[in-house]
Amino acid sequence: MDFRQLRTFSCVAELGSLSKASDTLRVAQPALSRQIKLLEHELRAELFTRNGRGMVLTEAGRLLLARTAGIVRQIDQIRDDIQSSGGPPSGRVVLGLVPTVSSVISARLARRTVESFPGISLCIVESYSGHLIEWLHRGQMDIAVIYGPSVDLHLTVQSLGRDRIVAVGPRGCGLARKKQVEIGWLLRQRLVLPSHSHGLRALIEQSAAKKKLKLDVQVEADSFRVLTSLVEEGLGYALLPPSSVRNEVADGRLETAAISNPAPIRELTIASPIDHPGSTAITLVTNLLRDEIGACRAEGLWDINLT
Repeated sequence: MDFRQLRTFSCVAELGSLSKASDTLRVAQPALSRQIKLLEHELRAELFTRNGRGMVLTEAGRLLLARTAGIVRQIDQIRDDIQSSGGPPSGRVVLGLVPTVSSVISARLARRTVESFPGISLCIVESYSGHLIEWLHRGQMDIAVIYGPSVDLHLTVQSLGRDRIVAVGPRGCGLARKKQVEIGWLLRQRLVLPSHSHGLRALIEQSAAKKKLKLDVQVEADSFRVLTSLVEEGLGYALLPPSSVRNEVADGRLETAAISNPAPIRELTIASPIDHPGSTAITLVTNLLRDEIGACRAEGLWDINLT
């Protein structure tokens, strides 16, 4: 298989559109379409279905992407490193962030990256830990900030610290007045939580199991913004890091209270693929990420115990 064809395939698969891939790769659409057709002919399989919404991967296309995305990323990064060795750093870095971290750090990190390293293209992907881990394993993502535990992930991990969890409720619920609640009381309330596939839900389920309690979860939300809006509407309480709802609390839309011991705590880690050598651009973005997390803590924006 020709590398140019694989790179075209990977770009079209990521963007879901020939026109967008044409803009990104700066290659005319007919040339990209021809490369895709040559690759399909060689593999004797259709890689995309074409419809009004764009290019959608077939089962064969998904298999090819899973096997080759990491290879394409690494070759691109080798090129970037060689070009950067004689001048300012360049290259593309795909960074995954869990929503509660993204809400605090993404804009600050993007600004620092643009100001410090204008040759680096930063792509921030926001999702829950389970999805980020899957994309790291596929090689479609370079680094991600996820919540632990970090054992048995088959990834290279660096601990960032521990993030505490607080009770979050709507305006007028009384949490601000109480300032602290017991975990047993909180788990008996109606809750708004992410679905079972996510790490925060697993942590809360474990706390409930220790107390031998059955959770009252009427509404689930796998979107962080939807989850906080549901709490604002009074549909239940949530358990979140205080940094993630700081603005909503300051605006009087939400209230929080600490959870008495044993309070839920989550380990925050930077994860990357085990077989990923890491480029200069990735190293620089990782260093900026650590700096910004430390700065947020120093400014009182993030109550995290750094390691």
